[in-house]
Amino acid sequence: MKVIICGAGQVGWQIARHLSGERNDVTVVDSNPDLVRRATDTLDVQGIAGFASYPDVLERAGARDAEMVIAATYSDEVNMVTCQVAHSVFGINRKIARLRSKSYLDAIYSDLYRRDHMPIDVVISPEKEVAAAALQRLSAPAAFDTEVFMTGQAHLMGITIDDACPVVNTPLRQLTDLFSTLRATVVGVRRDKTLFAPNAGDQLFAGDECYVFTHVDDIPRTLEIFGKTVAKQERLVIVGGGNVGLAVAQALEGSTKRVRAKVIEKNRMCAEKAAEALERTIVLNGDGLDAALLAEAGISRADAMLAITDDDKTNMLACVRAKAEGCPYTIALINDPTLVPLMAPLGIDAYINPRSTTVSSILRHIRHGRVRAVYSIGDAEAEVIEAEVMSTSPLAGKRINEIDFPEGVLVGAVRKGNDVIRPLGKTRIDEGDVIAIFALAEDVPEVERLMQVSIDFF
Repeated sequence: MKVIICGAGQVGWQIARHLSGERNDVTVVDSNPDLVRRATDTLDVQGIAGFASYPDVLERAGARDAEMVIAATYSDEVNMVTCQVAHSVFGINRKIARLRSKSYLDAIYSDLYRRDHMPIDVVISPEKEVAAAALQRLSAPAAFDTEVFMTGQAHLMGITIDDACPVVNTPLRQLTDLFSTLRATVVGVRRDKTLFAPNAGDQLFAGDECYVFTHVDDIPRTLEIFGKTVAKQERLVIVGGGNVGLAVAQALEGSTKRVRAKVIEKNRMCAEKAAEALERTIVLNGDGLDAALLAEAGISRADAMLAITDDDKTNMLACVRAKAEGCPYTIALINDPTLVPLMAPLGIDAYINPRSTTVSSILRHIRHGRVRAVYSIGDAEAEVIEAEVMSTSPLAGKRINEIDFPEGVLVGAVRKGNDVIRPLGKTRIDEGDVIAIFALAEDVPEVERLMQVSIDFF
């Protein structure tokens, strides 16, 4: 399949990395020649330097033969015009645009994105994705990473193993025997910076980061088994009152749970805008690194602090200061993945990678077939793919232990009808089942083949 990716920033580069690794014909377009050069030097892609919305630039990128365009530049307007040109001039069938401005995303204007108006098939909002990810992190404070699957019935949780973990040095096979009714499966382990899919004989060691698939009803028990306590999140301090912070605060105000939040925003205009939009949330104008302002926000009595400004270093330092002032749980928004290894030494409990959330959202829409969800783990190290098993799939009618999965692949959960079950070797996969699979990046193409899920499009 031929794909044109407009925008060679972090999101565009990661999408190009995914698609080119699956042997698609990918062309990257960006007005910055250095970003184009980085993409062509590190990936198996073609590159065009120029403005993506210009028809002649798209033509040079091969738009007449392209099946899809992904507009992920930093400009909403360029992304919108790119999709319009791709549709009107070149008849490209599938168009995905990243839009950030809240005005463009207002539900009352959703009729704008139709073929006879602004022909965008899928609109991706990074701010909405990040706000949703922040709320998920808050819902599972003992995990450093979380994602929801199977319409909320199953969760993927990233859990750090420490010395006090009751199951440390215990083979995974033995965990299954000890907790036979627990609907949870360890699908991935990161050890010494390397992510792998464990086998039944592998043990968990202190310092490991493991990814666990669990039924939503078994989350508290799963966390308890892994030595984590579930704390209530009733008082929250949010550092950053921009689009993401405002979206999180509004969601908390509309939640049935009683969460008292305070927002700290440095920019006065943003602070005033947030104060006008919020009803019960106190907004403080000032620097989130100011100890006096944090004290005024009640950081020592807060259950959690969420640092989601547009500056990684500010977010990290705000978390460190909050910890020093007695806040037990902190979450930082981190754009630069090279900073993630600093989280643990600094005592930061969890992080949100906006690039990863946006990439996951785009992948969910570009994978064809019965794919329901895709989640990109770490620095594109692995994916969790949720899909319905079709009759044409080699999986249909077989038991899991009869399927020749690659070494880097594990089944995390299976839904039969309305029941989500823990997969065992004897579990039979039938047509219509929904299956969630963890796969290392190099094994994703084989998983798609097994599930008969193609990158081709409608």
